[in-house]
Amino acid sequence: MIKVLFVCHGNICRSPMAEFIFKDLVRKAGLESEFEIASAATSTEEIWNGRGNPIYGPAQRKLTEKGIPFDRSKEARVLEKRDYDRYDLLIGMDERNRRNMKRLFRSDPAGKVCLLLDYTERPREVSDPWYSGDFERAYRDIFEGCEALLRSLEAKKLSR
Repeated sequence: MIKVLFVCHGNICRSPMAEFIFKDLVRKAGLESEFEIASAATSTEEIWNGRGNPIYGPAQRKLTEKGIPFDRSKEARVLEKRDYDRYDLLIGMDERNRRNMKRLFRSDPAGKVCLLLDYTERPREVSDPWYSGDFERAYRDIFEGCEALLRSLEAKKLSR
């Protein structure tokens, strides 16, 4: 089983979008039993009194618009040091996420920390819709990255 954790700053926009887009792609490929997929935040900003905020409304609307099923009870959660051992891939949305993950994990000896769009032909950061308001652009970036990630993981599996 391949365990994938998508990570962004607050776990209310980009990383939950990536979690549910990737789950949908995996489901459509008939590979659900081969993956564990989740998401987390590098900050506690979206955690209040021990409870995480839900997926941000505009992100929910974009997923609905695109026909991507998601869990409405999903709450933001904070990345923990033990996640490094639990997951095979820890995939950030931008360079700041990657730096924060490496700081928490005290490095990345197994090479598990990467950026989602590093799997594409045009490596870059996923646009942050919290600041830009452009959830369509974020969706396109995330979808492109998730498709490329799945292709990469399938190719590695076939090459074994």
